[in-house]
Amino acid sequence: MVTKKYSLDKSKIKVLLLEGVHENALKCFTENGYSDIECYKEALSENELEEKLKHIHIIGIRSRTELRKVLLHKAPRLITIGCFSIGTNQVDIQVAKMLGIPVFNAPFSNTRSVAELVIAECIMLMRGIPEKNALAHNNIWMKSANNAVEVRGKTLGVIGYGHIGSQVSILAESLGMNIVYYDIEKKLSLGNARPLASLKELLRVSDTVTVHVPSTELTRNMISKDEIDLMKTGACLINASRGDIIDYVAVANGLRSKHLAGVAADVFPKEPASNDEPFVNELQEFHNVILTPHIGGNTLEAQANIGLEVAEKLVKFSDTGSTIGAVNFVEISLQPHISKQRFLHIHENVPGVLREVNHLFTSRGINISAEYLQTDPDIGYVIIETESELDKTVINDLKNIPHTIRARILY
Repeated sequence: MVTKKYSLDKSKIKVLLLEGVHENALKCFTENGYSDIECYKEALSENELEEKLKHIHIIGIRSRTELRKVLLHKAPRLITIGCFSIGTNQVDIQVAKMLGIPVFNAPFSNTRSVAELVIAECIMLMRGIPEKNALAHNNIWMKSANNAVEVRGKTLGVIGYGHIGSQVSILAESLGMNIVYYDIEKKLSLGNARPLASLKELLRVSDTVTVHVPSTELTRNMISKDEIDLMKTGACLINASRGDIIDYVAVANGLRSKHLAGVAADVFPKEPASNDEPFVNELQEFHNVILTPHIGGNTLEAQANIGLEVAEKLVKFSDTGSTIGAVNFVEISLQPHISKQRFLHIHENVPGVLREVNHLFTSRGINISAEYLQTDPDIGYVIIETESELDKTVINDLKNIPHTIRARILY
């Protein structure tokens, strides 16, 4: 066996960062020895992205770039994806998983920013500020207390009591609001928040409803005509989660009939790919609506935190094989051992693969000093360390094992 030790040459790893990912991400990569990095302020066209994906190893995106099945299958060198956002709906994570590509995100870094925006919108809507503001811009002075109320003592209904929903709850309680929430999973209530048994019950009792759920088959259009009809006359609705959660045509009808007193929307089913494209939505005709361009998490603090958190996860996976924090992968975390060689093997979870992997080493008289395996119903992920000094031809043998998805040598 050849005794030339192989080491990871980070200068050959190509990194692509899109949509103005915060400079903290670039700084994290460069400080860890990565030098081949391309950064773009906007999303790329599908053709441009397809061409880039032929050559890159790591990609960082935000909400405008979609990585679907067809594109992922055209990315032969791609080893990991970073979503510099809370959600990962822009990526086919199951397809990525079966290609051996872990996907990382930042589920907590912009929680406070989104929650603050929701609270601000709640106050503005319940005071009728959007309409008064629009009229004032059109030379109309509408000084009136009609339909303007304090939030203190009112009921805020939170749909989805996760990290953002619970943070909204805490902030709203500090303003004297009563909090009720509905979640499909049992959650620990914070402060005076009370769980309700059904979405219908929450809609009936809330003065303002705010939605904080992921986009799934179960949640798409979960707020439509029937749900709006259940809400109090004069209630307000806020969506800072995902654009397809709410049927905006039904919302527009609720505004026309005066059943809804105000609406705030930060996310939409169709969003422009860049600031140069026009934005069109059913709610643009109404003065009592706040429309914001998907900026719930767009504060300097949140973007700085997200840039660093996701980049650190990408670097750690590339350097050590750690998948802690991946949304679509089994989780393994190991410290690097520069005195040993480390191999990564991702395979379909079928019987006999690990035996073949071990046999590849033992049949050559190679001592395995450490081995770590995690599986789920779809894949197995094994990290192997050996004190023998092997060259990267071993990788070819690993890749030829039946049911192998991906194999890498780190150092």
